[in-house]
Amino acid sequence: MTIDTKSHSNLFAPLSLPRGPKIKNRFVLAPLTNTQSSEDGTLSDDEYRWLTMRAEGGFGLVTTCASHVSSAGKAFLGQLGCFDDRHLPGLERLAAGLRAQGAVSSLQLQHGGIRSLSDGSELAGPSAHSETGARALSEAEIENIIAEFVAAARRAERAGFDGVQIHGGHGYLIAQFLSPELNRRSDRWGGSPENRARFLFEILHRIRAACRPDFQIGIRISTERFGLVLSEMVDLASRLFADGGMDYLDLSLWDITKEPEEKAYKGRTLMSLFADLPRGDCALGVAGGIMTAARGEWALSEGADYVAIGKAGILVHDLPECIRKEARYTSPALPVSPEYLRQEGLSTAFIDYLRGQRSFVED
Repeated sequence: MTIDTKSHSNLFAPLSLPRGPKIKNRFVLAPLTNTQSSEDGTLSDDEYRWLTMRAEGGFGLVTTCASHVSSAGKAFLGQLGCFDDRHLPGLERLAAGLRAQGAVSSLQLQHGGIRSLSDGSELAGPSAHSETGARALSEAEIENIIAEFVAAARRAERAGFDGVQIHGGHGYLIAQFLSPELNRRSDRWGGSPENRARFLFEILHRIRAACRPDFQIGIRISTERFGLVLSEMVDLASRLFADGGMDYLDLSLWDITKEPEEKAYKGRTLMSLFADLPRGDCALGVAGGIMTAARGEWALSEGADYVAIGKAGILVHDLPECIRKEARYTSPALPVSPEYLRQEGLSTAFIDYLRGQRSFVED
């Protein structure tokens, strides 16, 4: 597949969503695990610096890491929390800092489910899971977790965030409900694809009802892996676009140019299956290996409305400004030194986490 462009003007076009403030460009900082906050979920100076540097560097929308909506749903060490009012001062500081740098802000909401750090009776998911020892959630517990998502969204609103992003991907609790492999329930929360998606739609609709009319709500999904069925995820995206409750759909693709794993869909990109769907006023964003200006521009030419930047946003805090100055800009090659990452606003904890990612940090 050839990707070439001589222009990057589309990346700097403003983006209007159905609700909330206009985004000044098409660069979105993807939600990135960074393990920098305090163990009680309160915001640290390190996480504040990391995120506000990206806002200062020109990202139009800055998304936080996955922030857990429940103390039992924590999925990684040093995770930002949004499940208690004690988190509000830090969230208020972060929302204000992002706004001061000209970025639209989104707090990502997540529950780890069977991937949580909890153990014993606390570890639970849609169905019992022998590998982790997780038990099945009761219907009352499902309702309680939905209420926790809503309460977390209300905290984000009170803190001054422009919106929230519901994390429905990467094998966490919402994705577990969507998976026929992990969700074997026979009640209204399982069985058909529509029933397995009920958990997500209930979270979406109840947040929409609880927050102000111009509060932005995005949804991030995975399209493959994690026990998901691609055809079901395409249908889910179509339903979400038609529903009208969300403002944007964020696709975690690993590589924006890859073909689907399922043989029935070979011969086209995974992204195209979703870009071809009618989306009304909703926006479609894509993430996956966007390390150059050319790849970002190509994604927009193929139907995406914005690009969610992961690795390149870690490597270059002012990536949008670098691309503004150089249409053929390419992010630094990996691996990079710890000293380089410190200059880009990463703490020792974040750098240590990245050492676990293949060929990211020099030895």
